[in-house]
Amino acid sequence: MKKLLKHYTPNPDELKDHKHLGWLGKHLNHSSLWNFNRKSISKAFAVGVFCAFIPIPFQMLLAAPIAVISSANLPLSIALVWITNPITMPVIFYGCYKLGAWILDVSIEKGFVMSLEYVWQVFDVIWQPFLLGCLIVSITSSILGYLLIQFIYRYKVYKRVKGF
Repeated sequence: MKKLLKHYTPNPDELKDHKHLGWLGKHLNHSSLWNFNRKSISKAFAVGVFCAFIPIPFQMLLAAPIAVISSANLPLSIALVWITNPITMPVIFYGCYKLGAWILDVSIEKGFVMSLEYVWQVFDVIWQPFLLGCLIVSITSSILGYLLIQFIYRYKVYKRVKGF
């Protein structure tokens, strides 16, 4: 798996010269952004999954600087934001809205239609439960993703040491 990820990871030198990523400049040379080890991958999962559930356009532009600041694996952080994509986004964000509505004890809008036009019509009513649900799912998923990768790495080491 590690070899496959390294094969499809872009070259850091090419990215440094990319016209849209020039603002990250010298930070793209940091080795931890390109390493596939327990620490950088765990952080990448935390960053990527956190940003995936933030309801903003171009989540990758949020994930990239957070990955650089936290020394997470940059390509993996950016790729993980695609958990929410045009196909999965309606279902995921509706679930976030339902979670927020349940926590705030707000009745869910009747006659829900899965369309952007409908969301804009009722946004003044749904924005608080929606954003609360997104924040809770974002933070919880981020922590669970980090801990899961830590556990997987430690389990693999345990198996190797015990000779399984």
